[in-house]
Amino acid sequence: MEKLIKPVRFWLCATIIILGLFGCDRFIGNSGEPVERVSDGDTLVVKDTNGKNLTVRFACVDAPEIAHTNKEKQSKRTSDRNQFSWGVKAQERVQELVQQGGDRVTLNITDSDRYGRKVAEVRLKNGTFVQQVLLQEGLAKVYRPYLNKCPSKDLVQQAEAKAKEQRLGVWSDTKFVNPWEYRSLYKK
Repeated sequence: MEKLIKPVRFWLCATIIILGLFGCDRFIGNSGEPVERVSDGDTLVVKDTNGKNLTVRFACVDAPEIAHTNKEKQSKRTSDRNQFSWGVKAQERVQELVQQGGDRVTLNITDSDRYGRKVAEVRLKNGTFVQQVLLQEGLAKVYRPYLNKCPSKDLVQQAEAKAKEQRLGVWSDTKFVNPWEYRSLYKK
């Protein structure tokens, strides 16, 4: 019996070490949804459990717009260039955060919007709340019309207040137009 216990103990320990070295995620699955792409500063596409793409709009916030059409990309209008410049910065920051999180996010879906997108609070594997980071860095603003559907509304309002007080990101730009105002005034 003693001869049998020793090899079993050895292989059990070896298996535990191998799993630790290679990461258990490979064997028991990663947590969170895999991110396919970051569409802009407040929207991303994830692959759901059925392998279908799901577009997710960030709850609680509105980030500056990015240029989508060639006409927008070539616009000389100051308001467009300003909006799109901040929009690219927000998009790049979200991409950076997603990469830091291993290209996976955890969603707390709170609603669906009129475009069929899921509206969700988005967190990285380590718990980082993506919307909070964008607000703290002045790369998004709290979207108050839907704040009542935001489980973390106190947290996002505090993050925005701090960035505003420190004049970070869009709060440092006197020519910045709120994304919701920009869409209503300049998008046709």
